[in-house]
Parts: sequence; C-alpha cells; structure tokens
Amino acid sequence: MKSLRKEDIKQEVFDLYDAYAHNKLERRDFVQKLSMYAVGGITVPSLMSFLMPDYETTLLVDKNNPDLDSGFITYDSLKGGGEIKALLSKPKSANEKLPGIVVVHENRGLNPYIEDTARRAALAGFITIAPDALSPLGGYPGNDDEGREMQRKRDRNEMLEDFIAAFNYLKNHEGCTGKIGVVGFCFGGWISNMMAVKVPELAAAVPFYGGQPTEGIEDINAPLLLQYAGLDER
Repeated sequence: MKSLRKEDIKQEVFDLYDAYAHNKLERRDFVQKLSMYAVGGITVPSLMSFLMPDYETTLLVDKNNPDLDSGFITYDSLKGGGEIKALLSKPKSANEKLPGIVVVHENRGLNPYIEDTARRAALAGFITIAPDALSPLGGYPGNDDEGREMQRKRDRNEMLEDFIAAFNYLKNHEGCTGKIGVVGFCFGGWISNMMAVKVPELAAAVPFYGGQPTEGIEDINAPLLLQYAGLDER
C-alpha cells in the first residue's frame, strides 16, 4: 500500500471527509465517493487510513503519566438531566492553586484525542476538565461513528449548559484559582464562542472552528483566539 503524503491528496478528498465528519454523508456514501480518487496507485484503504483518526499511535501523553493526577469525576448537569462524566487533570507537582481550562470535544463525545489534549494542557500547568456531553446517553461509545450518531440525539443548548456547569465546577474546585478559559474543537468551537457570550467571568476562549454567536456579542469580556482554516468554506 502506498504511503500517502498530504500533497498526494486532492482538496476534494478533504472536503469529502469534512462532510462525512459533520454528518452530511453516510459512511457508505463517503467510501463510494472516495473511490473516485483511488487512482495512480492510491487505494481507498490508503485514503481511509490517511484521513481517519489514529488513536493508537498519535496520542502524546500516556494516561498513566507519573507527572499527572488525572482521573474521571462526575458533576451535576444543569439541564440535560443526571450527571456528566469528565476527565479532571492537573500536575502532581502542583502545590498551589492553578488556573483552569474547560476542554470541549467535537461532535462525537469525549474521544481519546480530547482526553489527550486535556492531559497535555494539565502538564503545561493548568487544572483541566474535559466533559463528555454523551454522558446522559451512556458516554462516548468507543468509536467516533457511533459517537456522532449519539450526539445528534442531544440538544446543543442543553449541552452548552453542561459545559457551563463544568466551568462552575472548576471555579469552585479547591485546586483552581477561579481564572478559567475554554478551548474547543468544531462543535466545541461553537461551545467556546457561546461560553464567551454566556459566562462573563470567562478568562479566555480559544475555538478551533465552530459556529459563531449572532446575538450577545457585545457582552463578551474574554479575549478570543480564533482558529479558522483558509480552505474551509464554512
């Protein structure tokens, strides 16, 4: 199988994956459309391998890293009903209160990549909380395809309240200074933008993609660091 590089792949292939990852294409249709680009020694399996997340070899922080105090907690959901499971992480060496970060997942639940991101931020000197918005439905199912299907069953405004509740959990945590930011990816980018509107005490918001608020923008106090790709038509 040919080892692919980014420059080997047409932009249309990345656009297809974007549509698939955002529930605009079923998996069968995604694979079928990919076959149009399987030419010149490039196969559909090699394209799939290049595009799909690899949670086995790409994680940067061992979940049992001896320098981390990292484990799962639960906190009360504000409007979703029941409890929300979240990964809470901080450096073991911390002997004083730390600033906090709410780490918000994409449209598929708390997968290994987001857990890894939360641990990386903790190693940088923060107390981090990474909630799983799929908790009321049983939690992240172990793969992104099923996770996307599950997350579609939840109301996004209820999930927003769940992440605001995570902010409040950190604010009241004995190990946190109360200075808290948020970082989010895709769906989590929207959550980050909305938390900037809804949470006056928010210290910073760092969305990677995600929709923008259309009301209440004048209420934003937090500095924003916005990541949007030049080739992303949205």
